[in-house]
Amino acid sequence: MNSIKITGRLVADPELKRTQNDTPVCSFNVAVDRIYSKEKEVDFFTVVCWRQTAEFVAKYFAKGRKILVEGEMQSRKYTDKEGNNRTAWEIKADRVEFCDSKGQGDGNSDDASAKTANKKSGKSAPPPPTANDDGGGRHGDLPF
Repeated sequence: MNSIKITGRLVADPELKRTQNDTPVCSFNVAVDRIYSKEKEVDFFTVVCWRQTAEFVAKYFAKGRKILVEGEMQSRKYTDKEGNNRTAWEIKADRVEFCDSKGQGDGNSDDASAKTANKKSGKSAPPPPTANDDGGGRHGDLPF
């Protein structure tokens, strides 16, 4: 079984790109503190997500936001500019979630305007959505 779950902060704003077939793909780096280290140590993970998850991350996350990523580790072999064979390790994200409340992180995400609009109308804002590669419905489409 290949499964990984990390929680950390985005090192930079996510980059959304599209393949030649117009499939959204988003990549970003997450800094994760080591819990059991006597000195403060941080690991950096490269994360890639596709389709609706990619669009979700690009829209709602920004540098400094805390994120939970669930997925699997994948290796990718390539040849660098000098002709050396290399291997890159990255997490292919199946699911992402917010881990900080609004007001933490850098606060540049679009959900701030939605919360402001809901406050003006007297309605409370719904909890932030989560995204899944399976069309966003693994949890949201269940009838119970």
